[in-house]
Amino acid sequence: MAHDRFESVRGVFESNLTSGQDLGASFCAMANGEVLVDLWGGWADPEKTRAWTKDTLVNVYSTTKTMTALTALLIADCGELDFDAPVAKYWPEFAANGKADVKVSHLMSHSAGLSGWKEPLAKDDIYDWEKVTSLLAAQAPFWEPGTASGYHALTQGYLVGEVIRRITGKTVGTVFREEIAGPIGADFHIGLPASEDDRVAELVPPPPGQAIGEGDGGELLKNMATNPGIDVSETRTRAWRGAEIPAAGGTGNARSVALCQSILSNGGAAGGKQIMSEAGCRKALEPQIDGIDLIFGTQARFGLGFGLSGGIVPLPGPNCLFWGGYGGSMVINDLDKGTTVAYAMNKMAGTTTGDVRGFSLAMTAWGAMAG
Repeated sequence: MAHDRFESVRGVFESNLTSGQDLGASFCAMANGEVLVDLWGGWADPEKTRAWTKDTLVNVYSTTKTMTALTALLIADCGELDFDAPVAKYWPEFAANGKADVKVSHLMSHSAGLSGWKEPLAKDDIYDWEKVTSLLAAQAPFWEPGTASGYHALTQGYLVGEVIRRITGKTVGTVFREEIAGPIGADFHIGLPASEDDRVAELVPPPPGQAIGEGDGGELLKNMATNPGIDVSETRTRAWRGAEIPAAGGTGNARSVALCQSILSNGGAAGGKQIMSEAGCRKALEPQIDGIDLIFGTQARFGLGFGLSGGIVPLPGPNCLFWGGYGGSMVINDLDKGTTVAYAMNKMAGTTTGDVRGFSLAMTAWGAMAG
């Protein structure tokens, strides 16, 4: 579905599929709570035996972080979480090894110095919430918290998720489902029920040499990418899909990503429900860290849980929230213009936070909105 003035978006989307840039994909654009573009197509598996349909889901890797951040922002909006408070206020064990003054805002902005685990982890350890959170609580930071960002690719979800669990007594996936996805009817899951497995598209890994951690990189990048290693085939397992991995394990499509994130661009409302206040939404725009990211080695500007305008990614306005996932998925919220665009696919590129396919669709959609 695309309103007439967005036929150019459909053209770009179809070109991505016919050229082979995409195997299967979805794209959605919303403005002021209204769906303007909702596209899907291609194949859900590399053998091309299953069509990508309206309700196909896919693992979106780090685009999941935007849902975890949204959940934390909601809890803060309810007065139960103070981003300026020490993490140890909610999670006393976290104060160990010089972390007593690390703030929740540091977790949200990848500046807590905990971009990976110092203790060697096995692949299956990521399914052991108690183990991975306890290890993070016990270890010393890799750098002085609050002085620089260093992308917390996997750890951020456990860190923020544990703060959420300590406050609410519920897992982040449960709070997200009960307070956000459920009320607005969004088909996004942090912990996918087994009943939905047959709707999930299979991810195709990036080409050899383009995966995270391959090629040059410092010790922090190596630690983040290899302890434990990133195995795309793991996303096809019931263990991965069912687990709550709040930084990388979310399952949805462009429509559900856009619907959830439109809460932030639409003054706190989505699906006919007022989920949070507009002030609570704009809290995410408060700059936390700005400089060279110690993992990426590029300019990064983080607010509370999102990348901000002014970083390395060109965004359409000064008050935008952005993040994307390994392989290409992405979402962008423009809080001034009330717009949200989202993209999800199964053919992965060697990028960490979105790529040219999603951005070309987003730019075409913005052009149509302005026309």
